[in-house]
Amino acid sequence: MITNTKNKFLKYLLTGTLIMLFSIPFKSAEAQDVSAGVDLYSTYVFRGVAFDGPSIQPYVEFSSGGFALGAWGSQGYNGFQEMDLYTAYSFDFGLSLGVTDYWYPTTSTAASGPFFEGDSHAFELNVGYSIGDVSLAGNYIFAGEGSAGDDTYFEIGYAPGSVSLFAGAGDGWHSTDGDFALVNLGVGTSKEIVVTESLTIPLSGAVIFNPDSENMYIVVGLSL
Repeated sequence: MITNTKNKFLKYLLTGTLIMLFSIPFKSAEAQDVSAGVDLYSTYVFRGVAFDGPSIQPYVEFSSGGFALGAWGSQGYNGFQEMDLYTAYSFDFGLSLGVTDYWYPTTSTAASGPFFEGDSHAFELNVGYSIGDVSLAGNYIFAGEGSAGDDTYFEIGYAPGSVSLFAGAGDGWHSTDGDFALVNLGVGTSKEIVVTESLTIPLSGAVIFNPDSENMYIVVGLSL
């Protein structure tokens, strides 16, 4: 009972924080923008773990200066669903800080409960830093029962041009036994498909290998 009460409190606290942060940009002189789109992927692979096969992934984001507030989701061909809320702030010198609420409505623990009562949330702190062609990221899940709990994940990326290289390691749900392991190695690239003079469609692709689970994925995606 104490654990359930604590998780509910954290969910309401995060929702209230998001609402408060949402009101901040309207007081700013920075340009404001609302964008929406959808990505189509041959396989939904996140941090070296495949969640589903072909997936539709829509998003809506509000941004103002370095601030961003958004919602992102994934609907898989095999029925897997994920609905996330996030907020982040990016500084001019390459640092970014954020919080993400991962919600999995189709998991067994949340199948009978609505958003505010389900137990399949996972709340994560996100830190990133980019300098030149190199990017670093660190993530820590601090609450929620949608993960193993206290999960960490670190990734380094190198993108000198149209080709990007990345390597990531984590524990908790990221690895097969919950121990810290190398789970995400890959190379990716992207290009623009020219449809008309005024319309292009971004195409991305990646080859991903998970040394921990010994799985390999070839993923291609379109962004609209």
